[in-house]
Amino acid sequence: MEYYLLAKTLHLIAVISWMAGLLYLPRLYVYHAGTAPGSESSELLKVMERRLLRAIMNPAMIAAWGLGIWLITITGAGGPGTGGWMHAKLALLLGMSGLHGFFAAERKKFARDQRPRKPLFYRIINEVVTVLMVAIIVLAIFKPF
Repeated sequence: MEYYLLAKTLHLIAVISWMAGLLYLPRLYVYHAGTAPGSESSELLKVMERRLLRAIMNPAMIAAWGLGIWLITITGAGGPGTGGWMHAKLALLLGMSGLHGFFAAERKKFARDQRPRKPLFYRIINEVVTVLMVAIIVLAIFKPF
């Protein structure tokens, strides 16, 4: 039981950290897309984006996945009789991880002074992160099927 509580606590901390980054990084991109390449603002945003991704988001995502897998092994969730909620949650988490990878690729473009998309795109994709997050939480808590 104490391993379960430890894993769950660390998992929640990692998930909260990862989600904070996934919600903040596209907001930085909204601002960055509106700056002139090479400007002081653009250079500052490059540093902020790189540090957020490398120091917070990447480690948090890895920890969230690792601890989530640990929780599955402790509880036996995901096996026969768990129901489809876990499979749906994992599918949504794969989508969230895909967004993380997309954001990392966008950061590299900004680092090369490219402006890959308009600010409105990043405003909209920020809402996609929110919808995925809500759906994952609902599945994890209510286990509807």
